[in-house]
Amino acid sequence: MNIPTLVQSQKNYFATQQTKDISFRKNALKRLQKELIAREQDIIKALHDDFKKSEYEAVMTETSIVLAELKMAIKNIYSWSKPKRVLPSLLNFPSSAKIYKEPYGTVLIIAPWNYPYQLAFAPLLGAIAAGNTVVLKPSELTPNTSKITKEIIEAVFDKNHVAVVEGGVAISTELLAQRWDYIFFTGSVPVGKIVAKAAANHLTPVTLELGGKSPSIIDETANIKLAAKRLVWGKFINGGQTCIAPDYLLIHKSVKEQFIQEFKEEIFRSYGENPQNSFDFPRIVNTKNFDRLAIMLENEKCVIGGQTDRDDCYIAPTLIDEPSLDSEVMKGEIFGPILPLISYENEADIEKITAKYDKPLALYVFTNRNSFAKKMIERFSFGGGTINDTTVHFANHRLPFGGVGESGIGSYHGKKTFDTFSHHKGVVSRGTWLDVPTRYAPYKGKLQQLKTLMKLG
Repeated sequence: MNIPTLVQSQKNYFATQQTKDISFRKNALKRLQKELIAREQDIIKALHDDFKKSEYEAVMTETSIVLAELKMAIKNIYSWSKPKRVLPSLLNFPSSAKIYKEPYGTVLIIAPWNYPYQLAFAPLLGAIAAGNTVVLKPSELTPNTSKITKEIIEAVFDKNHVAVVEGGVAISTELLAQRWDYIFFTGSVPVGKIVAKAAANHLTPVTLELGGKSPSIIDETANIKLAAKRLVWGKFINGGQTCIAPDYLLIHKSVKEQFIQEFKEEIFRSYGENPQNSFDFPRIVNTKNFDRLAIMLENEKCVIGGQTDRDDCYIAPTLIDEPSLDSEVMKGEIFGPILPLISYENEADIEKITAKYDKPLALYVFTNRNSFAKKMIERFSFGGGTINDTTVHFANHRLPFGGVGESGIGSYHGKKTFDTFSHHKGVVSRGTWLDVPTRYAPYKGKLQQLKTLMKLG
């Protein structure tokens, strides 16, 4: 496929104004919805073939989320697209003012491998709902999901409206060299910087959904048994390959031993004596990522887990006790089923440790003290988070999802996805029956009148 030709054909298609028609967009979303429902079992099988994701996790974290977002977009597309009337400024009297939502044009969406279906289709449907044409680049690391993504898109859309381009780094590089109207990227911080640099060449706006070292903080008042249960779920779902998974654990020293025991028992309840035999525990996506994670286990004290099998891309659910902050496991985002545990004595310790890292995508606090939770939430900057649980803020479509600083730029989910792919155009309509002379030269004697009008708004 000739990429420059594809991009130009999409730009030509957008110029016909067809995608700006709301009925056209809604019908496109309905066709997509029908195809996704029909192919759900094929999608689930592809996810299992790529990294042994269970059907339950595939439905919970991938297909159900996309279908819910799609249903919402179909239901609300007319209200979301409607120009919004806002109060006019007194300085413009007489006038009215509206915000128009218009599509950017031709957009590029680059999807990651960890949730290869959800993180491709969730932004895609928002881009379509907003009236854009789209080129979608799925991850080459999950070839089965990439293949079915391409099949679905080609069954539903004209390639001038939506197209899938498969390939590796060379294809991504060529795509980024094109001039886009918007770029939406989900992936690692280092690649996010490459995307941002490429976008800057054309002053292209971007959304970057990245990651970082997301801390979980457990104080001495927390429900330790429940905290362990929820951390096992949030950390090891998708084999730990989740951008908002707890990346390291800061725990008050007085409850550390109790937590280790509860955490161990919860792993056993969830995945059995040998998680490698569990149908519910996914694998690492490939040997390259396996090797990266295996290095983190070297010379560390694994109080739980630590077992590996390279041929099966398997790393056991692992808890590392008191790693050095300079160790491999504490240098960058882990993105695997390894959880470092570090004890603290006071809040100054928490601040000292978290200060070593850039602003994370998520933060979790486990406590029965509202004052402590409030202090942690307000003290630290992060993309989003949860008190007394992990990752579940992602499931609320009314909350924007995105990072801050190195963990990302921009946000999406629910209506916010539509807004992300829309330019909000402010328009004032002036009346002609009256023309207040204050703003016109000569200005002599008008300054006080101007100041009064400015104060009134």
